[in-house]
Amino acid sequence: MARTPKITNEQILDAAREIFLQQGFGASTLDIAQKAGISEASIFKRFTTKEELFFASMGIPEKSPLVKELEAISGKGNLKQNLIKLCLQILEFNRQVVPRLMMLRSRGNAMPEMKNKRDSRPIRDLKVFTNFLEKEIEQGRLRPSDPQTIAMILLGSLMNFVFLEQMHPLDDIPTNELMFVEQLVDIVWEGIAPIQD
Repeated sequence: MARTPKITNEQILDAAREIFLQQGFGASTLDIAQKAGISEASIFKRFTTKEELFFASMGIPEKSPLVKELEAISGKGNLKQNLIKLCLQILEFNRQVVPRLMMLRSRGNAMPEMKNKRDSRPIRDLKVFTNFLEKEIEQGRLRPSDPQTIAMILLGSLMNFVFLEQMHPLDDIPTNELMFVEQLVDIVWEGIAPIQD
């Protein structure tokens, strides 16, 4: 009896990404399995749900990369510099994910249904970032203000930067990413910096 060739998770994810980009989330896992050259059951031995396979193939981690980073810097170091570093990481993450999601949407392809829209990935990221800012306010490292609004300003601005990069040649964007992030944080910082006695 011949053994089936070993296929890596990355090969499965490559096949899934190609099929999902063509057909959206409604794509058949059987089509993905055929593209990868494996049985459909083999997919579910490695990925417990179709949604997990979708997000893994699109490069969207199950847990936000924000969680670990925010835990590591909470209450530590220079907060303004931490925000700049954090914004650069979010920008890079968005650069990986946004083009794939835009491609799906532009082709009219469906995305996984959000069973609980209040607990979708973007909402969870917003909550995590808001909680981080709330703790910084409680510690007196930021002036009292609405942490959710601050989080939305930063996250929305970073998403928009990536969107503009996708829509226009890089030459059309008048600033580089580091300059943009530093200036964004500078502007926001003017309104949230702790009040000096």
